[in-house]
Amino acid sequence: MRACGGVGGAEQAELEKLREQVRHVEQERAVGTVRAPGGSAGRDSEPRETIPGPAGARVSGKGSLFVVSAPSGTGKTTAVDALVTRVPRLERSRSYTSRPPRPSEREGVDYHFVDRERFESMRDAGEFLEWAEVFGHLYGTRALDTRRRLDAGRSLVLVIDVQGARQVRGLEPGAVGIFLLPPSPAVLEDRLRGRPGDRLTEAEIRRRLSIARREVRHVGEYDYVVVNENLEDCVERLRCIVEAERQSWRAAGDAARAIAASFGEPDSGAAPWR
Repeated sequence: MRACGGVGGAEQAELEKLREQVRHVEQERAVGTVRAPGGSAGRDSEPRETIPGPAGARVSGKGSLFVVSAPSGTGKTTAVDALVTRVPRLERSRSYTSRPPRPSEREGVDYHFVDRERFESMRDAGEFLEWAEVFGHLYGTRALDTRRRLDAGRSLVLVIDVQGARQVRGLEPGAVGIFLLPPSPAVLEDRLRGRPGDRLTEAEIRRRLSIARREVRHVGEYDYVVVNENLEDCVERLRCIVEAERQSWRAAGDAARAIAASFGEPDSGAAPWR
């Protein structure tokens, strides 16, 4: 697990390392090692992430899957919504939920809103990659939607709780887990009390804080930890993680193995890529 917190000291040095990896990615894009976003207009026409293969061929890469979890009130949805506007070919997965929409929420933009009967029918038919009941409402990620986006070369961010994240890791071992932490329990409580669009009762606030204490115990199950003290810093750290992971072995392993295999056996004297 790699931790990302405030700015300064060792944490600042870690962020600079991530930024250096991102600069390396951008330099590779400039010389064509990684294809930059382009193509005709519209998100569905964007090119897939690719890596050069033998004899000039290009090896298409499946999109990466990121899982972001955090206690209620940490700001995970706000941070991820900002993140996807800054990173090409990255989208936030829209979960299905049985809860009614808040006044500011829109169908297909924030969630897919269905009644409980429909959700349970989808669940029983095995349509969900993961699902969980949170604060009395059902939430789930439709497997077919996820597979289609990943196979099309898009990278997806799932904003889900620790229950769902555990299910995803069991089915998608290559998923990258990121846990967002509030700076402190007191800050989390302040955010819950001042959360726009929600009028939580005192009992609901206490319940969410109690659940938060249980959720943070699972922080070691994730690959990265980011402290959301300042939204801008948090989003920048998330961007660095996504860009660095796109160049990791787990993201480019198959393509890298194909390139390595094209060199033939050691000391054979052959040049099989010619």
